This record gives sequence, C-alpha cells and structure tokens, in this order.
Amino acid sequence: MIQSPSLQTTLPNRAEAGRRLVEPLLKYANRPDVIILALPRGGVPVAYEVATALNVRLDLMLVRKLGVPSHPEFAMGAIASGGVQILNDDALRAHPIDRASFEAVVAREAQELSRREKAYRGNRPPPQLKDQVVILIDDGLATGSSMMAAIHAVRMQAPERIVVAVPVAPRETVEDLSMQVDEVICPLIPEWMMSIGYWYLDFSQTSDEEVIDLMQRAWQRELPGASHMEHRDA
Repeated sequence: MIQSPSLQTTLPNRAEAGRRLVEPLLKYANRPDVIILALPRGGVPVAYEVATALNVRLDLMLVRKLGVPSHPEFAMGAIASGGVQILNDDALRAHPIDRASFEAVVAREAQELSRREKAYRGNRPPPQLKDQVVILIDDGLATGSSMMAAIHAVRMQAPERIVVAVPVAPRETVEDLSMQVDEVICPLIPEWMMSIGYWYLDFSQTSDEEVIDLMQRAWQRELPGASHMEHRDA
C-alpha cells in the first residue's frame, strides 16, 4: 500500500507503532512455536507491544549498522550476532572506502555489539530458533542492511518460518526483503521515505535502560508455566 505524507500516516511513538502491527500478526498469537526477535535499541519498544498483545516469547537479535565513515548515516553494511556480515554494494560504490577504514568500522561496531549483548542479555543464553516461527521486528527500515544481517543470522539456525514486521519502510526495501523471507508486514510504505524518524512524532532515542527494563519484563512474564521455555533452554 502506498501512502502519501500526511498527519494520518505519522506514528505517535514506537509503542503505538507496535500496536499497529498486532492485527496483521494475530494468526501467530498464543503459539509456543513463535518467537519475536527485536532489533535493539529502537525495535524493542515496538516488539514488546506485539509480543505482549500476541502472548508470545520475546528475545533479541543484536545487529549493528556499518556506517560509511564520511557519511555515517549511510549503511555500507551490517553485522549481527554469530559473526554475520552483510555488505551494501551500492553504498560502497557510492562511497569508496579503503580496507583499513572499513575494518576499523567493523571492529568498533563489533565491540559495541558485544557490549550490548552482555548488557541486555547478561547470562541468559540466546534462543534456539530451529523449527521456530521467527518474527523480526524493528522500528522502521531504510536500506534494510541491518534487517538483512538479522535474517541471515536467523536462517543459520534453520527456523520453520521467518517473518519481518516493521511499521514503516520504502517499497524497494519491502520488495527486496520479500524475496528473502516468508512474509513481510509493513503497514506504512511511503512514496518518499526520507528518514525513519520523519514518520514518527516522537522518535527520541531508546536507551539501554529502557531495553533492559522491557526485556526483563517480557522474560519475567514468560516464567509461570512456560514449559516450552524450560524445554528450549534445556
């Protein structure tokens, strides 16, 4: 669906953006084989609303954008947990970069990915995704490099199905991802993407503390009678 810029198409905040993803994902509600993976940090408040409404598990997929040194907002690729690295050939052609500079960016982002993994997860083991329905959620997509890295990381674990759900993304990115996964949910596909933040009234940065708080609440909710969790972590 193509929608033109107007007040009706802006998203109040990430929580409301998550609530708008619930209806298209209702078929996955109350299923022990479904797990939502949020891309921190901005994807966590969105995914928390979806996981709570659908009564399904919530976990994290750590991904870091590799920004072009001269234009950090442009993604020349992304890395994800498990040593996954995806390159954006178009960005690398548009912004040539020498190997030393590229490797410096990768090293810096890998260090931050590791820091977040420890801060957010602590001693909690990563989820087992084999034969699971995995729903990847972020607060929006531009080039899709980070989401593509997340998809590759998930695919390495042989899930039953991969779904991408985001509140807003450009048509080209949605079409590209549709060829990589089983289903893409995106309620708002603007004719002109501009930035993700343009489509939010409140796009203030999500803090580490907010991520940790929401994830602890989600994991706490799973404890009573969550036999599938005990089986999964066994």
